[in-house]
Amino acid sequence: MELRAATGEDADAIADIWYRGWADGHEGNVPDGLHEHRQEAHFLALTSSRIASSAVAVVDHQVVGFVTVRVDEIEELYVDVSARGSGVATALLSHGEGIIANGYDLAWLAVVEGNARARQFYERCGWVNGGASEYLAETSTGTFAVPILRYDKRVRSTA
Repeated sequence: MELRAATGEDADAIADIWYRGWADGHEGNVPDGLHEHRQEAHFLALTSSRIASSAVAVVDHQVVGFVTVRVDEIEELYVDVSARGSGVATALLSHGEGIIANGYDLAWLAVVEGNARARQFYERCGWVNGGASEYLAETSTGTFAVPILRYDKRVRSTA
């Protein structure tokens, strides 16, 4: 596996992994109407603005996952189903934590409450459930309130 900075050439692969992963992790965990707004074109449109703050995992010349860091947040972390359980997610998460540690002591991320698989993964990696909150997902026809949990992790020692 190779971890490297994302490039514009990775946009289609990132959008595809993001679209399929989002659907998988959010099915039944977000308001029903939100799914109709989260089609592949939506993720492709968002990807280009996030390339500069993303890294990809590549196996056999194929992008199999990505992480996007925004300030002190792991904004996105998705791995193709073919690479789950292979260590790709752990490597991407660790990479993102390292980026955040260059400027912040504490990192955070949001996960939908019902995504038990993701929550268990983050907890195994040392992240702590900081409590319930709400993410306002904007669409072309309105806003959906999505129940989330905020997870935190100290990524840099303050000593």
